[in-house]
Amino acid sequence: MTTFMEMALDEARAAAGAAEVPVGCVIVRGTEIVARAGNRTLRDHDPTAHAEILAIRQAAAALGSERLTDCDLYVTLEPCAMCAAAISFARIRRLYYGASDPKGGAVDNGVQFFAAQTCHHKPEVYGGMSESEAAALLKDFFQARR
Repeated sequence: MTTFMEMALDEARAAAGAAEVPVGCVIVRGTEIVARAGNRTLRDHDPTAHAEILAIRQAAAALGSERLTDCDLYVTLEPCAMCAAAISFARIRRLYYGASDPKGGAVDNGVQFFAAQTCHHKPEVYGGMSESEAAALLKDFFQARR
């Protein structure tokens, strides 16, 4: 049986195939996938077109609500500050991420967005899921570009 993180990794591989940074995201409610996306910043000419943002927009439209309180988000890379804020505003219940991002991450690294006193919603966070595979996708992608 394919896990939700494996599905997020599939989205990341698809993004890499389109020359995008390989990050993929799946949003789940119960056992149903309500959204899935990979990075599309180059294709869309949009610096906000991160996998998490695209999936949150898709899930909100599919569910008819800006509040995704009973949803869980699976993403292959630790979210940046922009994506962490969107996760908070969407009231995502649980965040599962793959590879840690010491340079750009904002959950367990960097600004640690959810630990800030001004953060109004903090999801449960589970890092390191399929970490080696997610990290290898990123490493291989950037090595091929050097």
